Amino acid sequence: MFKFQHPSMIYLLALAPVLLILYYMMRRWKKQSIQKFGNPHLVQRLFPDVSVSRPGIKFWILWTGFILMVVGVCGPLIGSKLEEVKRKGSDIIICMDVSNSMNAEDIRPNRLERSKQAVSRLIDRLEGDRIGIVVFAGDAYMQLPITTDYAAAKLFLSQVETDIVPKQGTAIGAAIDMASTSFTDTIKKHSAIVVITDGENHEDDAIESAKSAAEQGIKVYTIGMGSANGAPIPIYNNGTRVGFRQDNSGATVISKLDQNMLNEIADAGKGRFIQATNSDDGLDLILKELNGLDKKEFKAKMYTDYENQFQYFLAGAFILLIIDFLLGEKKSKWFAKLNPFGVTKKEA
Repeated sequence: MFKFQHPSMIYLLALAPVLLILYYMMRRWKKQSIQKFGNPHLVQRLFPDVSVSRPGIKFWILWTGFILMVVGVCGPLIGSKLEEVKRKGSDIIICMDVSNSMNAEDIRPNRLERSKQAVSRLIDRLEGDRIGIVVFAGDAYMQLPITTDYAAAKLFLSQVETDIVPKQGTAIGAAIDMASTSFTDTIKKHSAIVVITDGENHEDDAIESAKSAAEQGIKVYTIGMGSANGAPIPIYNNGTRVGFRQDNSGATVISKLDQNMLNEIADAGKGRFIQATNSDDGLDLILKELNGLDKKEFKAKMYTDYENQFQYFLAGAFILLIIDFLLGEKKSKWFAKLNPFGVTKKEA
């Protein structure tokens, strides 16, 4: 098990590509300056001791040292003691809609990103509960089997995008059915399904699926991501919006939140419907509902002891800094004297 003691420091790595851009800009400027001065080959002969390759080598040494230093500052921890511990909590499976309509921006930054932010904060506030993730559009897929590994849950959550499901649509019923069969215990009164969607179900009978889940003791909650007025569905190309989705007649498609559908699903599942807004994603209400579930005791294997590995990364960065300091930008006279093949200057 690997994790960081100070994960927020990892954002310093954003400086790495900035340094690369600055380096290549400097190289380009230097090359242009030499060309203005004269023929590059003649200029190089005027300064025979100046190495062409060493400045680049020194930069890459420094750049690698910077990466190692940032990782060291983050405090990398490696689990060294795995123990079986008893935990008490509920089983929760999040069903996330990843259809194209979740790209609509009536909920900022868009419906899907806001859903991911809400789930991420939910994971941060879980204590002893197990969590799983199902993604759905035209079909439903298990993104993460139920687990107590919250770090893994966040990792899998970060991979959720609208293009991970090949078939478009909104099969809420299929997602509820898959989640219902994914709970590992026969007694499911401590289990809950949280469906996050805009409610535009066109594929199956989601209400019947919610009823079936409730008969097993599973509560079904729904969070509506979207607004009653709706919003167009943007189309992006390489991160740039190039237009909006249109129907067969050429009219712009407006995706609206179907509150009635989500209310009916929650009622059938003996849960509750919560509408998210730009100011409130419904997280507190969902947590309140989940905390009211029956708790069960289960065994889980967890790392109870971690060893800090920061010293290895900082040592590597320090060694690279020393190498960079000792490595000059001029050619090494000692290396220039080496002649392993016995070639004379005249022959050269």
